[in-house]
Amino acid sequence: MPYTALMIANHTPDPDAPLSDEEFERGRAAVLARKARLATGLSQPAFAARYGVPVASLRDWEQGRRKPDAATRNYLRVIASMPDAVARALDGAA
Repeated sequence: MPYTALMIANHTPDPDAPLSDEEFERGRAAVLARKARLATGLSQPAFAARYGVPVASLRDWEQGRRKPDAATRNYLRVIASMPDAVARALDGAA
């Protein structure tokens, strides 16, 4: 392995380096997703089933790997504010 490839493979990010805008936004989305789920007291699979989101997406949002789109971020805000009302509305929509 060339020296530069070895350096990249063993590179650990500088914890004091500023976040990029994208990293910052993913972090904010992770907090929002976690806050919404914790407001319900549900596990990731149970939350995903109750509110109609893929569990893999929820996991990625909570871990900051992906950022939900604007509509989903708003949906998560509503769930965080009134989880039971959203669940009732979804149950009545069937």
